[in-house]
Amino acid sequence: MLKERVIEAWNGIPVLLLVLAIFVISIAGIIWAAKEAPLGMRGVWIAFWIAVLLLDTLCWAGFFTVQPNQGVVLTLFGRYIGTVNAPGLRFANPFYAKRPVSLRVRNFETSKMKVNDHDGNPIEIAAVVVWKVVDTAEAIFQVDSYENYVHVQSEAAVRNMASAYPYDAHEEHQVSLRGSTSEVAARLKDEIQDRLAVAGVEVVEARISYLAYAPEIAAAMLRRQQASAVIAARQKIVEGAVGMVEMALEMLAAKNVIQLDGEQRAAMVQNLLVVLCGEAAAQPVLNTGTIYQ
Repeated sequence: MLKERVIEAWNGIPVLLLVLAIFVISIAGIIWAAKEAPLGMRGVWIAFWIAVLLLDTLCWAGFFTVQPNQGVVLTLFGRYIGTVNAPGLRFANPFYAKRPVSLRVRNFETSKMKVNDHDGNPIEIAAVVVWKVVDTAEAIFQVDSYENYVHVQSEAAVRNMASAYPYDAHEEHQVSLRGSTSEVAARLKDEIQDRLAVAGVEVVEARISYLAYAPEIAAAMLRRQQASAVIAARQKIVEGAVGMVEMALEMLAAKNVIQLDGEQRAAMVQNLLVVLCGEAAAQPVLNTGTIYQ
């Protein structure tokens, strides 16, 4: 497997000045040979300075620019030479093929995909993937198009990850797509990284950007969520009401405000629970007799 090999290229500014100087000298030499060179040697001198001019012109193909956070991959007739990542104007063998590769951090959002979660429910999901190239040789030579490879493999990883978790947790401490964002994001990042390592790509971050039930079951699942919320709220209300009733009975007994027999305690508990757990406001009723009538 090819690995990146960083090499140094010549500073392009001194070489540029030298090439310009040779270009001027060769033009002047051709003019001199055409006008002032001896007749017997005139053709030789003209051919010599034309050859110098052609070689000097060929040298222009050796110049290339390296931007910050960019690497330029050099190859010679299909053989990998190395990667230049020092920014600025550089010069290398004019016969080298030069292919720039961005090393900047990039991101993209996958398309909204319809998949089945762990429970078999159809859901729609999309993710944002932040990535960068860390090995230019692998990015260029190991895969056909590393950018397309990143997109396709990221979507495949999102599909596979979505099928491993349920949309909602039905048990305590169960990992779900909606409720365990940190754990799911870490799993998604690791899975994408495993797929993209061969292309010399590092995944900086991966997170779910869109998550919803598929339209055909969205209404039913919404009712299910509402019912779960109502049950949870009722449970909290009942727990609080029982605690308040218990506290009221203990305080009445401790302060000796009133002595209640079993029937009176049952009636008091019933009335308090109705008041505390009922949805509508309680309507007071004045009892002009006794509680036994």
